[in-house]
Amino acid sequence: MPSIRVLLPSGVLDLDALRAELEVPGEFPPDVLAEAEAAAASPRLPELDRTDLPLVTIDPPGSRDLDQALHLARTATGFRVSYAIADVGAFVRPGGVLDTEVHARGVTLYAPDGRVPLHPPVLGEDAASLLPDVVRPALLWELDLDAEGSLVGTDVRRALVRSTARLDYATVQAAVDDGSADEVLQLLREVGLLREQQALDRGAVDLPTPSQEVELDGHDRPTLVWRAQLPAEGWNAQISLLTGAAAAGLMLAAGIGLLRTLPPAPAHDVETLRRSALALGVEWPSGASYGAVVSGLDPHEPAHAALLVLATRLLRGAGYTAFDGGPPEQPLHSAVALPYAHCTAPLRRLADRHVGELCIALAAGEPAPEWVRAALPGLPDVMAGATRRAGALERAVVDGAEAVVLAARRGERFAAVVVETGPGRGVVQLQDPPVRARCEGADLPLGEWVEVELVVADPATREVLLRRV
Repeated sequence: MPSIRVLLPSGVLDLDALRAELEVPGEFPPDVLAEAEAAAASPRLPELDRTDLPLVTIDPPGSRDLDQALHLARTATGFRVSYAIADVGAFVRPGGVLDTEVHARGVTLYAPDGRVPLHPPVLGEDAASLLPDVVRPALLWELDLDAEGSLVGTDVRRALVRSTARLDYATVQAAVDDGSADEVLQLLREVGLLREQQALDRGAVDLPTPSQEVELDGHDRPTLVWRAQLPAEGWNAQISLLTGAAAAGLMLAAGIGLLRTLPPAPAHDVETLRRSALALGVEWPSGASYGAVVSGLDPHEPAHAALLVLATRLLRGAGYTAFDGGPPEQPLHSAVALPYAHCTAPLRRLADRHVGELCIALAAGEPAPEWVRAALPGLPDVMAGATRRAGALERAVVDGAEAVVLAARRGERFAAVVVETGPGRGVVQLQDPPVRARCEGADLPLGEWVEVELVVADPATREVLLRRV
């Protein structure tokens, strides 16, 4: 399920209490910090020097944990995508106290007032980060595409790289829109659009996931606003997805690896979603896949927003699948509609470092590192626990934001769509404001409009409760 970025005015939620409740990790222990400092001072550096490649990073404004830097070039037969990934393995010693701490954390966690990083800042925001105008060790993927954007060649090796610019999505989008974009950004758009079309053609699902912001209006009353993603974010994401598919191909061919998997949605769940679309007045053309319909939804439209919530039910069951000795029975990530691996965010996700190290070895025709092979069986459980904690924090923040917005509106009635059902209660998506919350009622027809009354909205407990009228 895609993440939702939530921005809140300072002080509207007790975020320290929330972190304590969810047992969010705190400061790094002194011995971990000491090992990180030593590693930052003496990383393992590769011999290959590709600092001639004019890479750029594209991230949200202010980001310092820069995992990826890219360059695109046109070739005689298509395109070459060069994608540098931060070489965390150059700094983290397998089995050390830093490695142990990173395993305990699993992922970087995000809250409205800041991040809880996977790695100490001396690494994640400095020595290992692909910051501009400094030389860094990286895993450099060279991905050749044909004229239609299909992957036809894969190579990955360790290299020294240097990013030439730190860009953000708004800057990239503005440059493309006004015609001032350089060739790399123009090609990012061209390749991104080709890959997006291929994804639609093979039935991939791309949920438009906006950020949720609580703003204060002119009377200091909180209101909920959705900020849609820019097209440039989608183009950039396609490069990461392309690399994840290339990594999956290397590992499946070798019979060892770690995939991000999601079983295909059951046919009856797709049919339920289609019926809900009809009930909500959302067009579902004859023969269209659910991925094509969902990918075209506008989260600013209340009916579309409700259908997006319903669509997330079809994406449940995602996880990590480790294999050694042959490919797994079910290697597919159905939302990507390809075998796929997480490998492009090692500063923020533990699994990516292991996948990257494995792919480096496989591309060179070498055996898998023993420490990676030994870690593979346990990684799905480690990542599942970390992902659950990240999801719990995200959901708690969203619940709190929605309770803040509705706190002064108890007793009001709202139009809502039923998005989950159960004995005597369910979950509904309000039309305005765009809030999803629990609802009491004996008859809650899935995917249909109902009228509800706000019973509870408590920012302290982050509880919102509605009742069908």
